[in-house]
Amino acid sequence: MNADAGIKDAGIIAKVKRRGGRGDRSPLGTWFWDIDRMLLLLTLFLIAIGLVAVAAASPATAVRYSGEHHKLTPLYYFWRQLMWVGVSLPVMIGVSMLPVPTARRFALVGAAVFVALLALTPVLGVQVNGAKRWLGGGFAQFQPSEFLKPLFIVSIAWLLSLKAKDEELPTVLITGAMTALVAGILMMQPDFGQTVIFCTVWMALLMIAGTPTRVLVGLIACVPAGLVAAYLFYGTARARIDAFLFPDLEGEGAADHFQVNAAHRTLTAGGWTGTGPGAGSAKFGLPEAHTDYIFSVIGEEFGLIACSVVALVFLAIVVRVFVKLLDEHDEFKLLAASGLAVQFGAQALVSMAVNTGLAPSKGMTLPFISYGGSSMIALSVGMGLLLAFTRRNPFLTRSPYVVKWGTA
Repeated sequence: MNADAGIKDAGIIAKVKRRGGRGDRSPLGTWFWDIDRMLLLLTLFLIAIGLVAVAAASPATAVRYSGEHHKLTPLYYFWRQLMWVGVSLPVMIGVSMLPVPTARRFALVGAAVFVALLALTPVLGVQVNGAKRWLGGGFAQFQPSEFLKPLFIVSIAWLLSLKAKDEELPTVLITGAMTALVAGILMMQPDFGQTVIFCTVWMALLMIAGTPTRVLVGLIACVPAGLVAAYLFYGTARARIDAFLFPDLEGEGAADHFQVNAAHRTLTAGGWTGTGPGAGSAKFGLPEAHTDYIFSVIGEEFGLIACSVVALVFLAIVVRVFVKLLDEHDEFKLLAASGLAVQFGAQALVSMAVNTGLAPSKGMTLPFISYGGSSMIALSVGMGLLLAFTRRNPFLTRSPYVVKWGTA
């Protein structure tokens, strides 16, 4: 009797161990052992940094947006960001559990939906700071371009990957037309920064896909012409470029020059080690301390060393992805993961460059750190797709997460 009980107890213990170790084939266990845990850890580290940074920036933003009849509490934006993180983490984990074919279909359908919503934005959008980039209202307000970025990148990657199966397919022409369509709609809002991100990722994917050199040279030669056209026909871009190149000029670009100066002043106010959490004062002069200029707030309160750590984490994520892709043989997964990594890195680079005064003023959030529901959820979708495409098993064709807990 005791021997039977001992055998039964040993079986239970072994089963528990399997659920906690590499032999665990439960849905959560399978996900945990297949996922790139270092990539996930770096992402969670950025989210944690973002919560601390938003808490530091929240008092300055609350003061700025408090009206005579509506006073915001100092940590108003921190509590809202904490709520968005609570929504985004399950989204990221859920998307990362998708098998590759399902993730691809999800991206294709999602891209079609959000291109349609993006087309409606210049007509039905809510105007904020002189641009119509938002749809909906109140709590349900969202920015279609943020959600479109990762979904569009995966769709472009899929189209380019078809070239490996049929050399006659005009994938460069098709993806170029799609990118031009999105860029045209974005410029109608207007949103020059997002346009640059979409076009940059498309060009990067063409290079990774092995597009002929003569085609790439021709496209690169068009870049200066595009910048000149933006300067001549896009007033906001012209004002910001003038303010960046000629800071002493007065006129439309004066406000942009003020923002860049305020960001640089705030970034360097804390020196190498910072003034300490909550002790910064220069942040109260920033126009968007919790979003576009949150990197400067990190510099003031936590120091330039902390800023360097943040930049290194972004670099580590991008490098980690490309190192994992060195042995990837699936053309689609290679292109999709590369495109998502380029988008992530490019957005972070532009945001930090603006804060440090190395680029003209541009409303670009710092991934996973800046405040914002649309940005946080969209980035979580993108990172979830990236985690799905960099899973350990390259031959996974069906979801292992349908295994019932009781069958492990």
